[in-house]
Amino acid sequence: MNHYFDPGDGEWTSREIQVVLHGRDFTLETAASTFSPEHLDTGTRILLETVPDPIGAVLDIGCGWGPIALTAALRSPESTVRGIDVNQRALELTRRNAVRVGVSNVTVGLPDEVPDDLRFDTIWSNPPIRVGKAELHAILETWIPRLNPGGEAWLVVAKSLGAESLQKWLGERWPDAEVSTAEIAKGFRVIEFVAPGV
Repeated sequence: MNHYFDPGDGEWTSREIQVVLHGRDFTLETAASTFSPEHLDTGTRILLETVPDPIGAVLDIGCGWGPIALTAALRSPESTVRGIDVNQRALELTRRNAVRVGVSNVTVGLPDEVPDDLRFDTIWSNPPIRVGKAELHAILETWIPRLNPGGEAWLVVAKSLGAESLQKWLGERWPDAEVSTAEIAKGFRVIEFVAPGV
């Protein structure tokens, strides 16, 4: 059985779903073995309802079929948005959906395709919790340090899947950062992380 955090590079067929992003109706493509292929999941919806408009260079960790990256691009057309995923199927869907939405400021790719010197002002993510705690921490330890001083990361995590312990770990791992709860709704917590300033 394939999971959304697998490479997803076998044969596949897409399907269309109706989605509202940034107050607009879109018909987008999804596929099996991507995260939440049937609809916009509750956690992502809560994240997108909570976050302020992004600024500067934006990163979506685990972009799936693209709802977070596409919303960032719609809300902030002057920003550059990069979606990363280990699943090739997800990357192709996000590319296709960027065309459907009509945004040209979205780039997608594998995590190791991001230039080492690229920094971000904003991270939005519904991170892949089910990869396990050690792997999730490794993912965040890769990308959180790439925030510019004062940059913000917004993460949504189900309370039943360890949102509180993740928030505690973030504060302990980066004690000079500001880590807080931005929202709690429908079993999810939105965590705001502000990188230390200069």
